[in-house]
Amino acid sequence: MNTQPRGKNKVQWGKKGEYLVALQFLLLITFIVLPVYPSSSSVELFKLATFIRFAVLAVCWVIAILFGTTGLYQIKHSLTPLPYPVERNKLETKGIFALVRHPLYSSQLFAAFGWTVFQMSVSHFLLTAAGFLFFSYKASLEESWLTERHPEYTDYARHVNKFIPWVY
Repeated sequence: MNTQPRGKNKVQWGKKGEYLVALQFLLLITFIVLPVYPSSSSVELFKLATFIRFAVLAVCWVIAILFGTTGLYQIKHSLTPLPYPVERNKLETKGIFALVRHPLYSSQLFAAFGWTVFQMSVSHFLLTAAGFLFFSYKASLEESWLTERHPEYTDYARHVNKFIPWVY
């Protein structure tokens, strides 16, 4: 039986970014089922660039795995799918978080970019670009909440790039 008074401590759905989690899931499913366009398998450049395509895929996926696993490990105590930080959140600035502020978002972007290059897919490139814009927005919202909770976040953000080390 719920003993809390109605409406007390209840936050309206969407105020912590729930809609962004739903949209992120939709983007992921769309990326997976999206057909490769144009189909380049019969194009000579596709065949000639096989080694380069595999190399880009391998490098991007290794980065994605490293960023994803180390990021998950470092924030396991405060992990949430929502961009709104949990109460027990502490600011991480060491390890992978010294290279990028959002390694979990970066890992998804690197994995998507690697697949896009490997397939030479314009449709996946456009969805990866949309994903980049989506994660930029989600990260900015998350950072505003982190700055409220951790005033030192502003200084950290000045020194560490958002998604790509030394680039962005």
